[in-house]
Amino acid sequence: MLRIQARAKINWTLDVRGKREDGYHELDMLMQSVTLADTLTIEEAPELTLEVGRGGRVPSDKGNLVLKAAQQLLAATGTRRGARLWLGKRIPVAAGMGGGSADAAAVLVGLNRLWRCGLTEAELECIGLGVGADVPFCVRGGLQRARGVGEKLTPLPCARQIWLVVIQPCRGLSTRDVFGRLHEQDGAQMRRPQTDRAQQALASGDLRMLCQSLGNTLQPVAQALRPEIGLAIEALRAQGAVAAQMTGSGSAVFGVFLNARTARAAWQKLRFTYRACYMTASADAGMEIQEIRP
Repeated sequence: MLRIQARAKINWTLDVRGKREDGYHELDMLMQSVTLADTLTIEEAPELTLEVGRGGRVPSDKGNLVLKAAQQLLAATGTRRGARLWLGKRIPVAAGMGGGSADAAAVLVGLNRLWRCGLTEAELECIGLGVGADVPFCVRGGLQRARGVGEKLTPLPCARQIWLVVIQPCRGLSTRDVFGRLHEQDGAQMRRPQTDRAQQALASGDLRMLCQSLGNTLQPVAQALRPEIGLAIEALRAQGAVAAQMTGSGSAVFGVFLNARTARAAWQKLRFTYRACYMTASADAGMEIQEIRP
């Protein structure tokens, strides 16, 4: 049996560079895994089944990305084996933190090991892309420069662990809705992140430079749809965050803190105002796998 901690991600930067002929948007992003994680347990069974823990607020039928990813792996390998899957959710849903993608990546990696399929990481990423654009990143994890729709990944060094407080201040946002309204922004007035500078800051451990370089071009659109996002960003700054912004297409936001002590102090105050409030930190891997022997 395998127990996998499937880690969420944040976007240090998210820049929309244009719209492609296939209707998707060309992106340039710095994404990193964080320690906040869902738990996926996998064990051998005659059939493929999924149970979602109480309060998961995600479907346990074929609409779940975990089952979709498992079915894609079955189709790609011709394997006729089964597994019993149990998913414990902690990553907020529809938050821009890649929770569903992290779970899908975990089941691909876990079943590849359990079933001894022998697929490489690159092959798992290719299967994962058919499930969701963030799945290849979640298979690989750590700090990555992501281009295309998010599937063109370049691994990057990160000199230090960075402490964060994450808040989901309101109900989730539809990625399609956020991108659909992006055209309403004035492109000339759009504030773009300094992705190259942020990459340099992460490599050198310069937190001040990092905070000056962050940005998410989707944030103004999301804030217009959910003003609570802006209020949560201000709440994080009021509690000592040296930078705060939205991750992905929302609705979660994160604050950057100088150390674990200041992050914990902020979390202890903000958790009474925000039900979905988490203290976490940057991570150098997208998942942690533990083999449990009977």
